[in-house]
Amino acid sequence: MTQTQPTPAWPRALRGLHGPLVAVSAAMAAVGVVALVGLLVDGRELLNQPIWLKTFKFCVSLPLYLLTLAWLLSLLPRWRRAGWWLGTVVAAALALDLAVIVLQTIIRGRRAHFNVEDATDRLLHNLLATGAYVAMLAVVVVAVLLVFQRLPDKAQATAVRAGLALSVLGMAVAALMFTPPPAQQARIDAGRTPTIVGAHTVGDVDGGPGLPLVGWSTVGGDLRVAHFVGLHAIQLLPLLLLALVAASTRVPALRDELLRRNLLRVASCGYLAMVLILTWQAQRGQSVVDPDATTLLTAGGVVAFVAVGSVAAVRRSRANTLPARERSPVDA
Repeated sequence: MTQTQPTPAWPRALRGLHGPLVAVSAAMAAVGVVALVGLLVDGRELLNQPIWLKTFKFCVSLPLYLLTLAWLLSLLPRWRRAGWWLGTVVAAALALDLAVIVLQTIIRGRRAHFNVEDATDRLLHNLLATGAYVAMLAVVVVAVLLVFQRLPDKAQATAVRAGLALSVLGMAVAALMFTPPPAQQARIDAGRTPTIVGAHTVGDVDGGPGLPLVGWSTVGGDLRVAHFVGLHAIQLLPLLLLALVAASTRVPALRDELLRRNLLRVASCGYLAMVLILTWQAQRGQSVVDPDATTLLTAGGVVAFVAVGSVAAVRRSRANTLPARERSPVDA
């Protein structure tokens, strides 16, 4: 098999990015700067965390996500008009979510997620959930369009499609957070009006001991871990492809387009398993920093699978590039 120099269309993709996505990303980055100042000068807290922290986290995570989506939309020579509208829907939906978070947490000083205590809380909670679900559905459609789009590089196609699919899965994990935990369900079943419906944490209350900055629970399961990891596959798998392309200058075997594609397929399967394990771990009320033997063994199995799959991909590529007379009977 002939080896080909990696030629993914990164430089071309940087031109003509989706305007609304870029504009919303820039606006969120500006809000993030304000939030950083707020963290330094405003001592207020909400659920035992600085009141500006949620806004700051969203303003770091979402611009990266939106800019990556803008790049992905640039890979659509067909259905560009549909892609533009879908990107605009995502930009508007996530801008709405950030506006609700700022209004509810910073201005009103109340929790944004799961809060249904009064009519305003319910309205803002519903707007927040609507924005998230609309964005997820729009990204699902983008993913479907890219599945049927011919991309110039097989490895790039794998990185883009798998990254989008895993990102949608990460979004879907958030739906589990809106299920009332047992204590809340008991209150609802007893006919009492709930003030909170849903939670990030399983086996403990939101606002308990958590990791610095991200706030993920250190005493119970936390669905935000799988949500975060899945969501950012949209960046991490293309970054892995970039790393393979960069390494190909020193490792000639990586100039084989099919090898890069197969390595990304293995990595994508491992990434999927990781998101599922993190979701399963959280649903069992187990903190991400305190895995039990079952979780460790399962994660170890995934690591072994990725290692074996990567070695097999390299061996297959090497066997395919050997001249016929140099192949061993096994390779042949």
